[in-house]
Amino acid sequence: MQHDILINWSPQETRVALVQNAALQEIHIERSLERGLVGNIYSGRVVRVLPGMQSAFIDIGMERSAFLHVADVFTGANAKHSDADAQHVPVVPIEKQVFEGQSLMVQVIKDPIGSKGARLSTQISIAGRLLVFLPQDNHVGVSQKIPLEQREALRRRLVSLAHRDEEKGGFILRTNGEDASDAQLQEDIDYLRKTWAKVKVASQQLAPKSLLHQDLNLLQRVLRDMVDEFTQTIRIDSQEQHHMLQQFGLEFMPSAVAKLAHYKGERPIFDLFNVDEEIKQALGRKVMLKSGGYLIIDQTEAMTTVDVNTGGFVGARNFEDTIYKTNLEAAGAIARQLRLRNLGGVIVTDFIDMQTLDHRESVLAEFSKHLKRDKVKTTVSPFSALGLVEMTRKRTRESLAQLLCEPCAQCQGRGIVNTARTTAYNILREILREARQFSPREFRVLAAPGVIDLLQEEESLHLAGLSEFIGKPISLQAEFGIGDEQFNIVLL
Repeated sequence: MQHDILINWSPQETRVALVQNAALQEIHIERSLERGLVGNIYSGRVVRVLPGMQSAFIDIGMERSAFLHVADVFTGANAKHSDADAQHVPVVPIEKQVFEGQSLMVQVIKDPIGSKGARLSTQISIAGRLLVFLPQDNHVGVSQKIPLEQREALRRRLVSLAHRDEEKGGFILRTNGEDASDAQLQEDIDYLRKTWAKVKVASQQLAPKSLLHQDLNLLQRVLRDMVDEFTQTIRIDSQEQHHMLQQFGLEFMPSAVAKLAHYKGERPIFDLFNVDEEIKQALGRKVMLKSGGYLIIDQTEAMTTVDVNTGGFVGARNFEDTIYKTNLEAAGAIARQLRLRNLGGVIVTDFIDMQTLDHRESVLAEFSKHLKRDKVKTTVSPFSALGLVEMTRKRTRESLAQLLCEPCAQCQGRGIVNTARTTAYNILREILREARQFSPREFRVLAAPGVIDLLQEEESLHLAGLSEFIGKPISLQAEFGIGDEQFNIVLL
């Protein structure tokens, strides 16, 4: 289906919205201060070799030296020919492979964390839209996540394309390249070879500790990953970035340049399709359906659950038809929410129970049809014995909620807080515990106004009784800057 891409750019943040039938389908956000180093290629210099740790420290121009382990030193024999781990091969000691002062081309495979520097590899790989290019290796492979029966045919196609001009370098077909045409694969091959040629030129011209290649930013990834034959327009509200995208597109993605347009309207570009309001709704639990039904979406560490409810929908002839039509509408809405929220991992959907087998099969087919529009790999299982539909969606990046939000300071992400009465009783127990260990002149309670009001009114008899029992006065003080669960007992 045809779609439009809207790009809202500012120096601190880039936001990209994919809109289809006037409805937001995907949102991508990148913040300049939070952009990582993974994928960047540097001309590094070895500053220290540690045989005891089988590691070396490499200066790549960062505040801290980066870390290179012997397992990440490319020898050819330990090439990673698939998405799986490297094959088991004899390891040559690192002191026989690198030496202090040596210049090395290295790639960041893990961002620096805390006091630790970035982790590096000398096996260079450059990711494209459909392929991963391995310039030091001539192997051609296919992702192991693609079904076994399709891999050999795909590999033969890729070999004929990759070695057409007898240029060196290997390729791995990514999972999302499974259904790509020869023309799409060839376009990706050309882009990756051009990128590597620029890296080689930079390595010869730039001094050590220089950045040779930076992984594409979000704006560039729009052209690489999101534009296809169904894209109608790509509108961006920054003239400077529009020009930059044109230059990038002319060199690497010529077919996308004609779709680029500079948005000059007075209204913010995201107001055209109410994108900001859609983002706000995508951070909530409840999603209303046009029929009056609704979804409840809960994201946990282990999985995401989706519950379908009829709500106020009573438009069908009987209750079974009402359930069926609600589930059909929910199937499309759920697929859209998965893309919009970028939910990954295990997802369990509890459709409303249907008695008819035809209805269940029809809802599952509708759900699968909408999931096919997802560029991220998904797998769906039939209805379980409990009436649940289990599926997986590949994690590609943080979910929308993880990117834009953080756990609530009061509830710590639980979604609930103690009642004022629960906190009041916790205070009474804590005073009794403190009184058994210490003997102050007075106990002073600092808590939220609602908790203090409860202790002064409904729980005043219990508070007085406790004061008499411990033989010490208890004073109360309302604090407006703390949560309902928080309190402090001061010994005076």
